[in-house]
Amino acid sequence: MRISGLATGMDTEQIIKDMMTANRIPLNKINQKKQYLEWQVDDYRSVNRKLKDFYNNIFDNMIMSKNFSHKTVSISSPNDIAIRAKGNMENFTGTIRVEQLATNATFQSKALTNENGEKATATTKLGELTDSTDRFFAIKIKTSDMEEAVEIRMSKDDTIDALVTEISQKTGLRAFFDSHTGQIGFTAKESGEMKVEISGVDEMGDLSSIIGIGDFEGGQNAKFTYNGLTTERSSNTFEIDGIEITLKEANNKDITFNSATDTEKVFENVVKFIDEYNTLIEDLNKQIREPKYRSFPPLSAEQKKEMTEKEIELWEEKAKSGTLRNDSDISSLLSQMRTALMGSVNGQSLSDIGITTSKDYLDRGKLVINEDKLKQAISEDPNKVHQLFANDGSKQTDGKDGFARQLRTIVDATQKTIQKRAGKVGDVNDTFTLGKNLDDMNKQIERFEERLKMTEDRLWRQFTAMERAIQRANAQSASLMNAFGGGGY
Repeated sequence: MRISGLATGMDTEQIIKDMMTANRIPLNKINQKKQYLEWQVDDYRSVNRKLKDFYNNIFDNMIMSKNFSHKTVSISSPNDIAIRAKGNMENFTGTIRVEQLATNATFQSKALTNENGEKATATTKLGELTDSTDRFFAIKIKTSDMEEAVEIRMSKDDTIDALVTEISQKTGLRAFFDSHTGQIGFTAKESGEMKVEISGVDEMGDLSSIIGIGDFEGGQNAKFTYNGLTTERSSNTFEIDGIEITLKEANNKDITFNSATDTEKVFENVVKFIDEYNTLIEDLNKQIREPKYRSFPPLSAEQKKEMTEKEIELWEEKAKSGTLRNDSDISSLLSQMRTALMGSVNGQSLSDIGITTSKDYLDRGKLVINEDKLKQAISEDPNKVHQLFANDGSKQTDGKDGFARQLRTIVDATQKTIQKRAGKVGDVNDTFTLGKNLDDMNKQIERFEERLKMTEDRLWRQFTAMERAIQRANAQSASLMNAFGGGGY
């Protein structure tokens, strides 16, 4: 039981609160260190996210050859054919003569009627068709592109519409019912020469005979002559010699075509990579050089209560500054990347294609592009420019990785190092270094709060004992005064 100032008149609660404030100073410092460490973890993870994006973009933009194989294709008769470069780094030229386009095989059923001789409709049940005597029906359909025939089972209560849906979904044919003629039309899903095998099933009613369809051959391959080679394809769109060709018309005349490097597209891709690199190193340099304001520690909850939101914002802006100042891993990353880009790959450097390091020391290693020189290098040999970035040294004797691959290796190693220190979202604290530090601080805070509780309880006991002692003294004094006063009368 706590007694507060009844005998002494002192504000015991405020006195103890003030005394505990002084006792809490070490705890507040631990909490401040914990908050700063949490900010540091967040900043490390933010860096790793940026490194991951850069890592992925290097592959997407600079290593994949498609980004350096953009071509503009000129065709003497663009209404007859279309051509698209696909992974062909070299410029190409040629002639094509189209003799025949590929078509799809098509065939039809007989005109379907019901038992009364009336034309069937889409909702007519199979059991109502002429020649339908069984309760269940089955049909096997196999097209040239199928390994095994597909068996379709239907009952007498299924409709013609249900039948064409089953055929379209399960076989290499598209089927539809024509209400005008009462026939089912079939079209092969794939173009080219096609053989269709259709049969009944021994133990069930032969649906193929009921609707009047049997084995069929149809469709045709595309026939053309490419640079003197006469050949065929089952589709009108196909790849040959690293390019994609689409045949539109068969006019049996020579059509010429040629390609040229789309310098602007490739140039834009390289510029995008350089911009991403410059943005990354600018951000990292800013973080490792950010000032650290030691006179602006993280605010406690009590301090925030006495400040406005704007004051808290301005204070924390300085308090959060410098969490990664002079970080050795990030500094090493920047140094390694800069050193790598100053080297050469198979005897060629970035300066050979117009990319150099800025001479302004404040740029801290940013890259600068000589547009005319870079465009000329791309125009002359886009494959050479691509290999400068994407060369795979592991596939060559004494080979060296291209600059993009070197950067990926450096970035990947740094990502792993930072992850060991700061973890990633979802990681438990005991799996990374700073997380273990946070756990230690939490234990310190827990122990310190226990000690503070014991200290506060001790102070209350002391003040309560003092109040009781003074009460007893006051009571004794009153009794004596009463005794002496009573004897005088």
